[in-house]
Amino acid sequence: MSKKIILFVVCSLLVGGAFVQAQSKSERPNIIFIFADDWGYGDLSAHGSTWVETPNIDNMIKDGMDFANFTVNSPVCSPSRTAVMTGQFPARQSIHQHFQGWKAHEKRGMPDWMDPKDMSFPKAFQKAGYATAHFGKWHLGSAPDMPKESAYGYDEYATFNGSKNIDIPKAGSVGVDYAEDFIKRHKDQPFFINLWLHEAHTAHYPQERFMNKFGELDEQKQVYASIIAEGDEAVGRISKLLKELGLEENTLVVFSTDNGPEWEGGADQKQHKKGEVGLGKYYSVGETGGLKGQKRSLFAGGIRVPFVAKWPKVIPKGVKDDISVVTAVDLLPTFLEAANIPMPKDYKPDGESMMPALTGKGFKRSKSIFWEWKGGTSNDYTWPTLGVRDGDWKLVVDVTGDKYELFNLKADWKETIDLAKSNPEKAQELLGEVKAWKATLPTEPRASCLSAVRK
Repeated sequence: MSKKIILFVVCSLLVGGAFVQAQSKSERPNIIFIFADDWGYGDLSAHGSTWVETPNIDNMIKDGMDFANFTVNSPVCSPSRTAVMTGQFPARQSIHQHFQGWKAHEKRGMPDWMDPKDMSFPKAFQKAGYATAHFGKWHLGSAPDMPKESAYGYDEYATFNGSKNIDIPKAGSVGVDYAEDFIKRHKDQPFFINLWLHEAHTAHYPQERFMNKFGELDEQKQVYASIIAEGDEAVGRISKLLKELGLEENTLVVFSTDNGPEWEGGADQKQHKKGEVGLGKYYSVGETGGLKGQKRSLFAGGIRVPFVAKWPKVIPKGVKDDISVVTAVDLLPTFLEAANIPMPKDYKPDGESMMPALTGKGFKRSKSIFWEWKGGTSNDYTWPTLGVRDGDWKLVVDVTGDKYELFNLKADWKETIDLAKSNPEKAQELLGEVKAWKATLPTEPRASCLSAVRK
């Protein structure tokens, strides 16, 4: 690493840290993390889509920063969300597929829920005096005796795919209603909210008003555009309320999604499930922006997703950052630094704070990014089970360890040129790195996270 780069990184960290240290307790920002479901990088009009409309997220981009090099840490829901919550790669808890039911977990070598004893950022915010809430999707466990959401550091919650203690429907905007009410009641104290949307996961429940708006599109695009519009409206509702309450300037709002878009189903999949009202995968026509692969793939289309952040007077306006390499495990240390909450001494995050990037100073990561995904098939895009990014280089590996592909992401953002044969030294270097990481992972799920029916 050159002296110029080292100096740049050190200065960036000092600037970000100095900003946070200057905050007093009364100035601690509110933080709202809006996490959508199954959106592709290209599912924003600001990212080039010609048929979906996302005016509210586009406005966030105009007033904040748009990160082109953000990846989640799994190509499917539950492990991706575990990474966000814990700041660690989900494989550390043997979570490598979505939570479904204890029999499926047993076959997959998974626990039945994310460990509530582990670090999760709501706990840290709660301990620091923040009001904390989680509204919308949960999907961090599946068992009749799974812990309630409050065990993870939430004062209030209302979820679907959760503990069913306070259960809300997937369809409609009930989670957004809860979030708005929470903001109004806690406007005079710092708060943290996870607002995890259902859109654009199946089943699709398009609203008539949006269907009418996109009536000129073909049937598939009409439904999908309607679903995206509903998610975008949720972002707009939160933005509008913050402005009305005078909270906009002191609130960090982040929008992202848990993985790339679902694969399009055939005409026989118009219905989600027999007898259900919701529509199925036939209407899953999301766009990756030309990236290879989709949901369930460790290629770019499955893990590189929209990431937009807005925080007036802190985050520069209208900036596209296509240099900083950031990932989902970075959110926990970033949110803690933004709120001036110290990192617990006995906790080691896999992520790094991206505050220098958020303040427009750029970010040079020092840690590699790892992925583990055990749901692969013979599909051309879902076969990789392990992945690593180190600097500009990314390697994906199959379950045998014998098949792998190497990409230089600085030169080949869409991962179209496999360099494994032309650069075998780098391929072997990264292969050794990802295998060494794999050797540190547990071989069995934690007994404390198993349902009583399995014991």
